[in-house]
Amino acid sequence: MKRIVYPGTFDPITRGHIDLVERASKLFDTVVIAVANSEKKQPMFALKERMDLCAEALAHVHNLEVCSFTGLTVELAREQDCTIILRGVRTVADYEYELQLANMNRSLAPGIETVFLTPGESLSYVSSSLLREIASMGGDVSRFVPDNVSKALNSRFPPRQ
Repeated sequence: MKRIVYPGTFDPITRGHIDLVERASKLFDTVVIAVANSEKKQPMFALKERMDLCAEALAHVHNLEVCSFTGLTVELAREQDCTIILRGVRTVADYEYELQLANMNRSLAPGIETVFLTPGESLSYVSSSLLREIASMGGDVSRFVPDNVSKALNSRFPPRQ
């Protein structure tokens, strides 16, 4: 049984994240969405909110689990019985950073591999941080996030009229 873990802050989850999960769910028996409990990044949404937003946005993916984690991604992979880590790569800059992480993870845990997936063309420029910034200025980000996330963002930052 092949299990893959997709770690991230998912602050908030976007259609880009969802695209990767849907595609990974066709390649692996189980996809584990691991929501990072990262105080360093000072997330907009609390950990439980981010987990709930992920679970609701991905309820249609039946081979999905959602968990939280703190610490090293390779330790998370071991705890979740996953031998593969999923990472999304949108740009060359993303690739260079993710390649460094993948090589370090392989050094720390030789039995754990990293798989890179690219988002669909129409989602290649979407990032959670950019969407948070646009929403905080009253911009409409509804086409980039699932409905539940759009509602959560609108409750924090009412859209401009």
